[in-house]
Amino acid sequence: MPDQLPIEVEKEHNFKPERKKWKRQLFRIIYYSDTPMGKIFDLSLLILILISTFTVMLESVPSFDLRYHLFFIILEVAISVFFTIEYILRIITIRNKKDYIFSFYGIIDLLSIIPFYLSLFFPVTKFFLIIRMLRMLRVFRILNLLDFMNDGYLIVKALKNSSRKIYIFLLFLMIFSVIVGSLMYMVEGHKEGFESIPQSIYWAVVTVTTVGYGDVSPTTPLGKFFSIVLMLAGYSIIAVPTGIVTAEMRNKRQNLEKVCHRCGNDDIDDDANYCKRCGERVSHPIDEETKA
Repeated sequence: MPDQLPIEVEKEHNFKPERKKWKRQLFRIIYYSDTPMGKIFDLSLLILILISTFTVMLESVPSFDLRYHLFFIILEVAISVFFTIEYILRIITIRNKKDYIFSFYGIIDLLSIIPFYLSLFFPVTKFFLIIRMLRMLRVFRILNLLDFMNDGYLIVKALKNSSRKIYIFLLFLMIFSVIVGSLMYMVEGHKEGFESIPQSIYWAVVTVTTVGYGDVSPTTPLGKFFSIVLMLAGYSIIAVPTGIVTAEMRNKRQNLEKVCHRCGNDDIDDDANYCKRCGERVSHPIDEETKA
């Protein structure tokens, strides 16, 4: 294995390895999969994550837990110890340790092992062992699915930018449900299923969202008529937030497509008019087509 990491590898990763040779080598194995040992390490992590996930699922089945309870405990102890050692090694092998500890994956790594040690001293916290399922999020890092994470960031950003419109829509929906529920409370004559206004509001929410549990349903002709109107309106109501978020995602995607024609830099901020690498004025491809 080379004594030093390639320059492009160090630039790609935010975490710089320690200067000692063994730490550099261990850093490359843990954080990268460009070596045989790195691939074996990532494959081992993936297998252990899948085993841990299936163990959590099987523990929730009474028949399996009764028969293999001791085996599940031994397996979880071994996996938890392995992930603990891996977490410590990740901290040891990087120079800027805080960047990893407080990063998204660093927090996920910590949260996935803490419940196990808490359950050793506080048995009541054993119910928090379900948090071990967070280990599944590490599959994105192991399989280098960061592009999918970027798409997820795009969705989160679109939701954040359209949050004001969504809040107003939800407020309208709440007022609408209260009014319709109160009307149904009077129309149905306080009969079974509509004994109170809160119960009637529950029916209105279930109906307008087109969920339709069926546990509460109107019996009077006028009540059924209101139900038909509400169900038909539900389809258009549900389409409103979808359209808001879709429009915002489209705008966000267009902003991400800004490129610099001089140096080819595509890392352009949403509100930027000039390239931060060479200073060239940037424009969106759609703007160019419009001018043409």
